[in-house]
Amino acid sequence: MYSPPLPLARVAHPMTVPPEFGGLEASLHHLISDQHHKSLGPPRPYLTEKAKKDAIRSATSVSDLLVDAVNGGVQESFVNEKRIELEIRALTATIVRFGKQTDQWLASSYSLNTAIKEIGDFENWMKTMEFDCKSISAAICNIHRA
Repeated sequence: MYSPPLPLARVAHPMTVPPEFGGLEASLHHLISDQHHKSLGPPRPYLTEKAKKDAIRSATSVSDLLVDAVNGGVQESFVNEKRIELEIRALTATIVRFGKQTDQWLASSYSLNTAIKEIGDFENWMKTMEFDCKSISAAICNIHRA
């Protein structure tokens, strides 16, 4: 029993991206599918030049999309670098300001510490003077009683 061969059906690849969505993947898919469809038919000499121009146009389109994709990342990196530089400058200014404030606080605390030491020294001097005055007063009282 002979059965005639079945006609070949076109089956879409499961990972295909419709060309109407645009973008790099769609252009690559369109380029590959065009090449596949053109390779199925017999070569036609009068279409070779047109096919060559179409292939160059498609390759140019794909390369432009690739360049745009790469440049987009570079541009974003450049903008981020500028933002980081501005933040570094702001942080440097803040660090300098905090350093000056720290120096002021250190000077104030040193002055306060010196003043407290002087008060302590004065208090000790006053106690010594009070003791000396009491000793002198006691000596005068003893002399006066005798």
